[in-house]
Amino acid sequence: MQTKLSTKYQNQNLKSTHFDCIVVGAGIVGAATAYKLQLKHPAKSIALLEKEAKIGMHQTGRNSGVIHSGIYYTPDSYKAKNCRMGREQIVAFAKKYKIPYNVCGKIIVVTKNSELKALENIYLRGIENKTPGIRYLDSEEIKKKEPFIEGIKAIFVPSAGIIDYVAVNVKLASLISKINPKSKLITSCKYFQTKQDGAKKTVITSNGNFSTEKIIFCTGLQSDRNAAKDQASMNLQIIGFRGDYYEFRPKSRHKIKSLVYPVPDPKFPFLGVHFTKMIDENVECGPNAVFSFAREGYTKTSFNFKDTWEALSFKGTWKLFFKFWRKGLDEYKRAFSKRLFVKELQKLMPKLETTDVTPCEPGIRAQAIDSNGEMVDDFKIVTKDGITHVLNAPSPAATACLAIADEIVEVALIYSK
Repeated sequence: MQTKLSTKYQNQNLKSTHFDCIVVGAGIVGAATAYKLQLKHPAKSIALLEKEAKIGMHQTGRNSGVIHSGIYYTPDSYKAKNCRMGREQIVAFAKKYKIPYNVCGKIIVVTKNSELKALENIYLRGIENKTPGIRYLDSEEIKKKEPFIEGIKAIFVPSAGIIDYVAVNVKLASLISKINPKSKLITSCKYFQTKQDGAKKTVITSNGNFSTEKIIFCTGLQSDRNAAKDQASMNLQIIGFRGDYYEFRPKSRHKIKSLVYPVPDPKFPFLGVHFTKMIDENVECGPNAVFSFAREGYTKTSFNFKDTWEALSFKGTWKLFFKFWRKGLDEYKRAFSKRLFVKELQKLMPKLETTDVTPCEPGIRAQAIDSNGEMVDDFKIVTKDGITHVLNAPSPAATACLAIADEIVEVALIYSK
């Protein structure tokens, strides 16, 4: 059955360049998928399409750069399994290709007695998830690892670390054409629509048309919109949450040696503001999590009418707001107040001064919300008629990208052996 094209594209010349498979979206998950697919099928030609002029411009290049341990995630979930396997794979990949990384470990710190039970739950979950080497620290041991951090108890997680995810992204994308010279990374190539006639598909883009048998979408902040074009079953919508960051001024960078996290609020799906010693020796702190009025708007006042209308006309958004209105209000206050942001950080580092930090580049997290206002916690992949959509790939997607790619290739059933 032929998919009907919108009027805007009906008159385009449909003469196409052919690839055996097309991956739309060259962020770290898309690039990893193209790479793993190419490894498995080196004779197949793959096109990796990216709408921006460079790869890693959105979630890949705008996160905290942490190699996650997997300690928090529900045992046996995609997140837990893929984070554990993905962490091992990405460290091995970084070693092989000499990509900067540092497995420096992190501590999850309790600052008040009421958080001790939550810390114990995290520890037990870490044991279930086989998080290697975790152990408790007392207040003196915390001080030995992080002299400026004040806590009564902590979990030390030695397998956590930091990496340059953009460098990983670029290397993954470059390897597909090294494996098969017919495969290409094509940038400045915005996806519009797919013309499908049985197994034959034509991908229509701003950079020409491409024929193929299989398509995989790894489009992050735009994933629900691209799935809707293919009438994929979803019951969800992507909502953007902006995360603001501060960075330490050079004179204050000595105050953090590794990664320091608070005990997360179990009622809220984000991990709270934390300190991260970056791969370039800079120290970032954040992020908060506030509703974004533009999916790709990286300032506090960014606004996009289409993005806002779609988000606020979805009933799940309002149900989410109702459940978390108090937390959301606090997050917004901190977004516009450096003093309040620093006050939150001072729970971990009481002697931190507002003059120690300065604003730096924010990011936006693509979070899938269902119609009941629940955040879709796990990875979600759907496939039909040779088209696969990765609908939800929240943190730790960057850490887990190579393992997620294995899942995507398997779910997509790309080629028979």
